[in-house]
Amino acid sequence: MNHSNLQPWKTLKTDDIFVAEPWLKLSVQQVQLPDGRVVDEYYQIQLQDYALIVAQVPDGRIIMVRQYKHGIGRVSLMLPGGGLMDGETAIAAAQRELLEETGYLAEDWQQLCSFVSSANYRCSQGYIIAAHNARLVAEPNSGDLEEMDIVLMTPEEVIAAVQRGEVVALGSVAAIALALNLRFRT
Repeated sequence: MNHSNLQPWKTLKTDDIFVAEPWLKLSVQQVQLPDGRVVDEYYQIQLQDYALIVAQVPDGRIIMVRQYKHGIGRVSLMLPGGGLMDGETAIAAAQRELLEETGYLAEDWQQLCSFVSSANYRCSQGYIIAAHNARLVAEPNSGDLEEMDIVLMTPEEVIAAVQRGEVVALGSVAAIALALNLRFRT
């Protein structure tokens, strides 16, 4: 299969339909395909970029949060994480979010990878960050609508929770799988 002739589409025009920054922007684009065809209504969804943190305390347990997420309408186990502020790097956002949500600071940080939520619509850029030797230094203070319980779990317990359907957010499941796979470490 020869992919050398693949070309990107050209964006001819973009109109914002709905904007609620920094959380959501819906746009419609006019795009031109490499063969010259024009698509007048190609929708793009822009959500806030975010970092997910797989943080381990010195004994190897992973910091998880149990919280209600209104988008799924249930309580779930999640990884700590949150949105990047303007101009903020993924590592800086991860450090800030880990401290705010859990009260933990970590010594060692590594960005494992980044990904988009939807290849067709983009949605958001997610960053999976590993943190090691995390220590409790303060009370959690997320300062928003998040109520959560901090749970320390062994990697085996986290994997079992994923298998039981207790971790339902795809980003958290992917981050856990990547962080626990040593081939993704540098």
